[in-house]
Amino acid sequence: MKKITVFTLMLAGIAVLGQKVSDYKYISVPEKLKDFENKEPYGLEALLAKGLAGKKYIVVQTLKDWPAEAKDNPCSVGYANVSDNSSLLKNKVLFEIKDCNQKLIFSAKGASNIKSFKEGFQDALKEAIVAVPVSNPVEIVQTVKTEPVSVPSENKSETAPSSSVSENKSEKYTNGKLDLQKIQVDASQFILAESGSSVPFAVFKASSKRDVFRVKLRDGSSTIGYFENGNIVIDMPQSGGDFTKEVFSGK
Repeated sequence: MKKITVFTLMLAGIAVLGQKVSDYKYISVPEKLKDFENKEPYGLEALLAKGLAGKKYIVVQTLKDWPAEAKDNPCSVGYANVSDNSSLLKNKVLFEIKDCNQKLIFSAKGASNIKSFKEGFQDALKEAIVAVPVSNPVEIVQTVKTEPVSVPSENKSETAPSSSVSENKSEKYTNGKLDLQKIQVDASQFILAESGSSVPFAVFKASSKRDVFRVKLRDGSSTIGYFENGNIVIDMPQSGGDFTKEVFSGK
């Protein structure tokens, strides 16, 4: 066995397990909360944005309006949502913030005895926002660390893969409706292309977080994508600022 030195990127900040919501600078608030989109306007989105701004977070909404820092690293953004958690006697909400991998990093409940839906839900949300800690963002820093890696001497020409992109062996993916070809452009970029189309279905560019990519869709919209259990997942933008999870499995 012969030892060679391989440089690997070790991410601080957002890559650290046990991330706290106060570590985040940006919080994304939907333009329309899903649980309330078919109901009369309660003003919860504006109230949530105002409450988070009061806690020193920078609130972002439509992806096209995100600042460059957030677009370049979608995993530096926390994603907020408010659900209707009401009982027969009280208006209740469940307020959650998740990271880019949908891991829960903050949760709080609020309840109100006010019977009016609009005033009651607003009162409940205000109670939940009180529990949010003030933003104290952690600087996202990349440091380089050298690690010895053992490889067989007969494979001297081989190097360890620099990205998890190369670990995925399948070149064809489908979501049951579309059959796409994965084309590796370089170590940090690949595309998903539909046969017969001159425009790629999606272009993936590596972010600062392993297995998470900045994605440009063929309609021009931007979102994030990531690897999950050997599949390629894209958060597909929907009207109103929501996202749906689209899973493409290797064929």
